[in-house]
Amino acid sequence: MKVVLLETVGSLDNLKLVDRPEPKPREGQVLVRLRAATLNYRDLVATAGGYGSHQRHENLIPLSDGAGEVIEVGPGVKAWSTGDRVVGHIFPKWKTGKPNEERLSASLGGSVDGVACEYRVFGENEILRVPDHLSYEEAAALPCAALTAWVSVIAQGQIGPGQSVLTQGTGGVSLFALQFAKMAGAEIVATSSSAEKLERLRKLGASHVINYKEDPNWGHTALRFVPSGVDLVVEIGGGQTISQSLRAVRMGGTVSVIGVVAGARHDLNVPVLIMKNIRLQGASAGNRDHFADMLAAIARHKLHPVMDQTFPLADLRAALEHLKSGRHVGKVCIAI
Repeated sequence: MKVVLLETVGSLDNLKLVDRPEPKPREGQVLVRLRAATLNYRDLVATAGGYGSHQRHENLIPLSDGAGEVIEVGPGVKAWSTGDRVVGHIFPKWKTGKPNEERLSASLGGSVDGVACEYRVFGENEILRVPDHLSYEEAAALPCAALTAWVSVIAQGQIGPGQSVLTQGTGGVSLFALQFAKMAGAEIVATSSSAEKLERLRKLGASHVINYKEDPNWGHTALRFVPSGVDLVVEIGGGQTISQSLRAVRMGGTVSVIGVVAGARHDLNVPVLIMKNIRLQGASAGNRDHFADMLAAIARHKLHPVMDQTFPLADLRAALEHLKSGRHVGKVCIAI
């Protein structure tokens, strides 16, 4: 089978397309013929070795998000049959409950091999059924970005009708957060960097849009739309955006910190945090129960992920470069 291997961390140049034997499922396992994968910012971090001791540094199959069909089941497997369409869970040990070191010790494309390959063995409880209305490409968009957004907006954020959410940009997490907030009946303020992207956000359901390049004080501008401040900010920028998020959120509101695409360091304005009684809440994907709840909601509402460009497996480096450029709107896909 064809596999993309990160021979050593540090550079996209170290990604190589190689041949490996097709794996066989053991007891309690299934063999999945992967059909699609999608990219996340975490894949760029992992390629650079940015997760330190929490990731493998040599001979790693990258990527966390993949979907395909079951082609063989191992002994003792009852839940799955050949032909079932499935999507993998990014944290195979995190079935339920809150995160801890043990539950997050295995992550696809990080500490264990990911899905940049034609075939992969999964434990029978490490996959979930793909909603009927989704393609493999769309299903592959869900394990990291969608689940992180779901946890941020729904599981932790408890957003519902009459509340308000601010999203940043047009990456995967941000668009899923917008879609889930819209699904929950919330008012949405969305930021991005161009008129074209802002119009796309409006079509997806944003009530108000702000060009953050033209308006660096967008946190203050958001208060024109929601004078008391938004209930939740889905913070993906990190160091360079969190000060504006603290300005935009209401007293007693939440800033859900998900990404650091604009920088990892920032001098936090602690007095504002205290005076506004703001909660800073980290969010990084979710457990299998969260995933199942999200898939049920996606199926019920017939929600479709926003997809960007598709690359073949052999062009994974080019796909990651495209992701790194920030030109994408939605999920960058790998056809396998």
